[in-house]
Amino acid sequence: MGLPMAGHVAALGAGWGVEVHDVDDSRKPLAQTQGLVWCDELLASMQTADLIISSLPHDAALLSVAQWVEKHARAGCIYMDTSTVSVTASETVAQNLLARSIDYLRVSVSGNNHMAQAAQLTVMASGPKACFEACQDIFAAWGPKLFYLGEAEQSRLMKLVVNLLIVQTSAMLAEGLTLGRKGGLDWSQMWQVLAGSAVGSPIIKAKSAQLGKPLGERDFEPTFTVHQMLKDLDLMLQAGKGLNVPLVQTAITAQWMQSALAHGEGEKDYAAVIKVLERMSGLDFND
Repeated sequence: MGLPMAGHVAALGAGWGVEVHDVDDSRKPLAQTQGLVWCDELLASMQTADLIISSLPHDAALLSVAQWVEKHARAGCIYMDTSTVSVTASETVAQNLLARSIDYLRVSVSGNNHMAQAAQLTVMASGPKACFEACQDIFAAWGPKLFYLGEAEQSRLMKLVVNLLIVQTSAMLAEGLTLGRKGGLDWSQMWQVLAGSAVGSPIIKAKSAQLGKPLGERDFEPTFTVHQMLKDLDLMLQAGKGLNVPLVQTAITAQWMQSALAHGEGEKDYAAVIKVLERMSGLDFND
């Protein structure tokens, strides 16, 4: 989601000199076609930047980039990271940056790539309150819903709570829909009823639009892949262990996701967990 988010910041116009960079040089033409300025002199830009924003895939990437920021960014700048990472990794970054007088703003965003493009993300932030206030224009460019959660790692944990409920919704759908199919209910009608019932949350309505077509036309193209969700499930289970919270249902869902991966569905939408339950129940299915 880093590309559309960067585009929204650049679109703020006057006063926002935005440069972007990726370790994968193949991303450069894509960024340039979006009207973004590619940063060829990363070290020089890092040393003079007032605000540095990162969007990274995992803990190791955050720790590596934060080490670079710690070494080269100027004291008094703001480092904002928007990744989904563990609380422990983020705490390590906070301690290291504090010693260099670099302000650290933890920002989690909820939504998929389509929502990022449409500037409809939910933004959850924690860190120094003054930094949060200074970045209001950026948050407004990303989405209409903004929450300030505290001075430390609250936004990191809140993102895991949100994603836990999202992935558990997919597990709940897998069991309920498989039960209905096995009992002879029509696939598309089940989705219509669910979306129009008391359980018709925004995520269920979105999945209904994606998957509520006849069985032979179901769309498992990813809004968020099985691989990505497995990474987040690992973070949830780590957080549960650290806080002595038994996430029993989440642990089972992680095993179902692992089954989807084993069946070659790692790059499909995480809703492929539905197929796992169908296979376990002896149902035939078409993509």
